[in-house]
Amino acid sequence: MKVLKFGSATLGSAARFGELASIISGAGKNIVVLSAVSGTGDSLSEIAGYMYNRNLDGVRDTIAGLKKKYSVLIGDLYAKEESKKKAQDYADAVFSSIRACTREVFTEVQERIILAQGELLSTFLMATLLEERGMRAQLIPALSFMRTDPNGEPDADAIREGLSKLIAAAPEADVYLTEGFICVNSRSEIDNLKRGGSDLTACLVGAAVQAEEIQLWTDIDGLHNNDPRVVEGTAAVRHLHFEEAAELSYFGARILHPTCILPARYANIPVRLLNTAAPAAPGTLIDNIPENGAIKAVAAKDNITAIKIKSSRMLQAHGFLRKVFEIFESYRTSIDMICTSEVGVSLTVDDTRYLNEIVHDLKKYGTVSVDLDMCIICVVGDMDWNNRGFEARVLDALKDVPVRMVSYGGSNYNISLLVREEDKAAALRALSSKLFGNG
Repeated sequence: MKVLKFGSATLGSAARFGELASIISGAGKNIVVLSAVSGTGDSLSEIAGYMYNRNLDGVRDTIAGLKKKYSVLIGDLYAKEESKKKAQDYADAVFSSIRACTREVFTEVQERIILAQGELLSTFLMATLLEERGMRAQLIPALSFMRTDPNGEPDADAIREGLSKLIAAAPEADVYLTEGFICVNSRSEIDNLKRGGSDLTACLVGAAVQAEEIQLWTDIDGLHNNDPRVVEGTAAVRHLHFEEAAELSYFGARILHPTCILPARYANIPVRLLNTAAPAAPGTLIDNIPENGAIKAVAAKDNITAIKIKSSRMLQAHGFLRKVFEIFESYRTSIDMICTSEVGVSLTVDDTRYLNEIVHDLKKYGTVSVDLDMCIICVVGDMDWNNRGFEARVLDALKDVPVRMVSYGGSNYNISLLVREEDKAAALRALSSKLFGNG
């Protein structure tokens, strides 16, 4: 059994729904995870915002617009009047339940209930479409098994137990459908998984059933070896180690959230990134099998701030770095890169909410300078230090680009370089030319 997840971008119209139904029906007896229909999440967030502000006109107008959108979708989606009525009745009930929230004191609990409706709608519509096409589609509601613990982390045991019961109760099904993103928290309230959303749902489900493979379907042909918005001639990377994929997603490859594939990695289940517009394409396979001697891809992370602390008190002094790190910890600010010398330390952050306070506290220990509008370039592949010349190729590619920092050796899978944002495009193109022969 495989797990197939389809994101919002693939659910934008009746035609796209039909394409996904064809993919699902041709893939065998699997579990399908769906996101909300494209644009629905934004509309539901807008409704919640109006409710917080008691703007009932805004609530009514946005619900009316969303209801009209779904009426058109339902009208185009189904061939049988019976299917249209079934889907429309369900959608009407959902919108009525959203309107009912205006009669209550609006809190985060009601907001999460509203935000969950997008996935509930898309899954019901797909199940109805598959049934119209002759498939036995079984809904396995995420709110019946997808649970989080008191820390907000997925409860793997509860997920596995609940999901197994639901599947065992419907052995005759041709396909199982469930909602991405949404869950129930330890207080038995409707909640959501936040980080990674539906991708995380798919990987948790895959780990729970020990799936053969987890497929994440988008409208992009896998993970590319550079940013196609900046560099011409990029190509999909056909194979990545889980750690390589994590590095790329953290440092700018937006097709994946860096934490969403961890359940698959720990369960040793391969993840494949596929394109709904080219379903026969191989996409990108992510697994735990290393590929020696290869540089795979380049990614970039914008809006980086570099901070340098220079102090003679650091010279041969223990405890200096601990004091520096404690300042960042006190403001709950994560560090991306770090480089040290005998009298100084340079590091980067992507969260500047408490920058002024951090700089103020750091000045107790030395002279502090700040560089704004920086960018981290991450080169990913087999970067083991025994591979001779790999780091030299990277640095040689950037011989004409000013590099503020270099981080190498913290991982066997990447070299990170800090450049000005204005030099990002030149750096990405130079790396593509040197490492992959394009750009």
